[in-house]
Amino acid sequence: MTDAKSTFFSYVAEGDQFYQKGEFSRATESYSTALAQQPQEKNCLVARSRCYVKMGDSAKALQDAEASLQEDKTFFRGLYQKAEALYAMGEFEFALVYYHRGYKLRPELHEFRWGIQKAQEAIYNCVGSPSGVKLEKKGDLSFLNEQVQKEQSKAIPPGKKVQQPHRQKTPSTERTSRQLLGELYSDKEYLEKLLKNQDVVKRKTRSGDHLQELIMGYVSYLDTCTEFWQQQRPIYARQRERKLLQQHWSRSSPPSDYMDYILSSFQDIDAALSVGNATGSLKKAREVLKKVQGFSEGDLPQKSEVLGSIYSCIGNALMDLGQMDEALENHQKDMELAEQCLNIDGKSRALVNIGRLYACTGQFTQAIKFWEKSVPLTEGGLDKAWLFHEIGWCHLELRQHAEAWDYSRRLLTASQEICDELWQLNAYVLMGQAELKMGSYKSSIFHFEEALQRARLLQNDAAEEAIQKALQEARQHISP
Repeated sequence: MTDAKSTFFSYVAEGDQFYQKGEFSRATESYSTALAQQPQEKNCLVARSRCYVKMGDSAKALQDAEASLQEDKTFFRGLYQKAEALYAMGEFEFALVYYHRGYKLRPELHEFRWGIQKAQEAIYNCVGSPSGVKLEKKGDLSFLNEQVQKEQSKAIPPGKKVQQPHRQKTPSTERTSRQLLGELYSDKEYLEKLLKNQDVVKRKTRSGDHLQELIMGYVSYLDTCTEFWQQQRPIYARQRERKLLQQHWSRSSPPSDYMDYILSSFQDIDAALSVGNATGSLKKAREVLKKVQGFSEGDLPQKSEVLGSIYSCIGNALMDLGQMDEALENHQKDMELAEQCLNIDGKSRALVNIGRLYACTGQFTQAIKFWEKSVPLTEGGLDKAWLFHEIGWCHLELRQHAEAWDYSRRLLTASQEICDELWQLNAYVLMGQAELKMGSYKSSIFHFEEALQRARLLQNDAAEEAIQKALQEARQHISP
């Protein structure tokens, strides 16, 4: 008779193998078979949730993540996976809450800090710098606590969104929508035309649903997809696209079909990666790489820079798939090409990505080495703030407290220059942590209090709670 427990672990191991190969559908089947034997096994639920995110089914991913937390609300893998599912759904504020909760429990895990960073960037892209928007009871980050309370009191079906009113169209927004939606754009156009036909939209389906509501719901979903894909392109991806466009139109020769193909392909590559489809992004990037390698310099004068960008895309997709060695090789190819053609933006991009890879694998000294090379090449205030923050935390992980404090000062200066309260909060927390480790308790208390003030201003409950605990620890070292 087969032992049920050993069979369960066999199916889990099989699912893990499929996941590593990028065969997410087959991995899901294996995990589901395992869960049929042990339905509440939380690690297996997290594993299946992770597959659903990769497959683009964020609603099922959220269900599994929440199920993994049913018995233990502090299960950090479940918290991280719930944050990832919410992020994939475009619920950036909720995702930020759960990244913070996980970070409070396991601050040594870089996954939570990366999550906090990307959620903050997503919110920044949606509403702009916090300093430029007046914080009100119903806006920005200030509604997080209120929304969490609502979530606890009223169950909302996973994936259900409130329909948003249609925005006024402009040529630029339509062009962006067409690029991001690809083949789905024709569906969107057809449905929008259908909405104008009153005889059609007044009809009901066999189940009694109004056709108008169903059509509006689908159009709203496509609008949400467009916004999500547009907002989540990384900083360096957006810079790359702007630079390529400038090069394209600045050439004396007419626009070429080669560059049109490349720009369209980059949109597809970035869109796939932003929604968690790293396998699809990788496949597309490799397809584009093969074609571009066949172009001549006459066909594509910017061939080296384009190849570097493609290698960068391949490296990012491989990182998401956990194939770190191969990812490093591609980011290094991006670096070599950038140095050959004196592409400063490309070199900065490669340095940042290589540093990010080393940090993700716990090689903090190497991460610092590459990030520090990127600092003088970086012009944007937000980008510099991110670099200073990550370098500072790497020093803190290495117990190089004086160096961490130095970067916290640089982060504070950068965040003040761009008037960003969120990055100022991060700066004061980093500064307070470094001073606490160095025994400068009074200074540590002062800077934690500054961080606490900004956490309250932003109504960031998770940050406020964590800072209160750090303050309590610092005050214990001061004699009464």
